[in-house]
Amino acid sequence: MLPVDLKPESFAAWPHEARALITSQLDGVRPLPLAFVPSLLRQLIDYDYSFPAERAVLERELRALATLTPAQRDQWFSAFTAISTPTPLQESDWINQPAQFVEQQAAWLWSTHQLDAFRKAAVDYGDKLAKQTQPPPPPLQRLGIAVIGKGVTQCDAPLFRNLRKQGTWFTQVSFDGALQSLLATVEQRALAHPLPFAHWYVDGGPSLPHPPGITSVSYDALAPLRGTLLKKMQSDIARPGMGPEELRTRLARITPADLDMGNAADPVLSRFQIRLFTEGSGTQIYSTTFAQWTAREILRRAQALTLLVRYAPRQRQRPMNELIAGKQSEAETDPTGSLLDGDMGAWYQWIDQQRLPGSGQAAFLAWFEGHNQAVAIGPAMPHAAESHSPLDMP
Repeated sequence: MLPVDLKPESFAAWPHEARALITSQLDGVRPLPLAFVPSLLRQLIDYDYSFPAERAVLERELRALATLTPAQRDQWFSAFTAISTPTPLQESDWINQPAQFVEQQAAWLWSTHQLDAFRKAAVDYGDKLAKQTQPPPPPLQRLGIAVIGKGVTQCDAPLFRNLRKQGTWFTQVSFDGALQSLLATVEQRALAHPLPFAHWYVDGGPSLPHPPGITSVSYDALAPLRGTLLKKMQSDIARPGMGPEELRTRLARITPADLDMGNAADPVLSRFQIRLFTEGSGTQIYSTTFAQWTAREILRRAQALTLLVRYAPRQRQRPMNELIAGKQSEAETDPTGSLLDGDMGAWYQWIDQQRLPGSGQAAFLAWFEGHNQAVAIGPAMPHAAESHSPLDMP
């Protein structure tokens, strides 16, 4: 089947909201080349389990495609049309399994030396789409917070070296009640702007008490899920011929039903939690990797207005087979190494925040937990400045 043959009944097996969206926009999708359409369907099929920000992006894209004239469509997609697609891929179930199509398409493009042409076509399409679908500004100043170094009593290594260049480094911050002040700030923002999946608290250990208006993801709270997935990974790795690519494919296809999470209270959040472990590398094992990857995905997918990430000590590095098979509760932790992980994670968090709309007005704070060092970035903060005056977290 080719895109031109698509009909509403072609999507009978899709989730309800995704089916309604794609069938309402079929006129804009049918004229598009097969080399492109499954990549679009790969995102659309998960519409029911997407965050509001992701839904808005998809809706803007579909509206833009629907408004293209035939001449504009030729200009946008001629490079995709020139890419060949083998008959087995054309005859595959790319409507209901678009992710598998995209995966097999990548191998075909590489083997036929078309990968560079496809990549260029995709980049050019993204540039054209970005010019035509400007996202609205955020409803309030975006705020990111990174808390690093839990459990570290002393550290002589210079912290926040990259972040200091972007804002002001404070060396005399009182840490009495500082963590509670940060959580209170997240709570106040959530109460003032009660938008779904807009205000987040991520903890690399057990989460602190917080109000229901904040979406929370905790490494310790997800221990049962991590354990189940690690057992699946062990079982798959033991199979003859199992390689990293096949393992990645198997993990990517896991659904909540496979993990007895089919009746989760929030299907959007439960799918997100699963993907943190099936798409991230090391998130199942290291709490600092989990915190860093979760922050990245929250900013990329949910476009959080408020994001507090608190790093906790991870286990020490050991051979990978031991890490996958061992009991993490008995593992020795590495607080100092985790501090350095968190320092780099805070830098990445700020970079990811700067990719979002309203970045010029966004604010960011990184704090060495239990110590006097913090760095603040925002429109009112001088770059590469230092302050040695005593002050509290508020």
